[in-house]
Amino acid sequence: MTRFSGEKVLMRIFLGESDRIGHRPLSEALVELFRTEGFAGATVLRGVAGFGAHSVFHTDKLLRLSLDLPLVIEVVESQEKIDALMPRIDEMMGGGMITLEKVTVIRYSHNA
Repeated sequence: MTRFSGEKVLMRIFLGESDRIGHRPLSEALVELFRTEGFAGATVLRGVAGFGAHSVFHTDKLLRLSLDLPLVIEVVESQEKIDALMPRIDEMMGGGMITLEKVTVIRYSHNA
């Protein structure tokens, strides 16, 4: 196993399940972009409830089944790689929010 640690950036992208780029879910398109650009990884988290800029409440409750639950994509990568990809991400997103924060990473991975 190889161990590396250091300062990286945690990028969180907040969007909704119904957000699309063409006919494809935006979350899938973003994760594929991160994969093809060689990012270390990406995770899509599905929220059970939330609201955004328009204050519309979305929930997974049976009495009010939403087709637009909140999603968060989390990516940890170098500032340089994120900065280089940000113009393409901006082009893909019609709304939502992106946050960045510095994190200290300790990662264990198998040698290839």
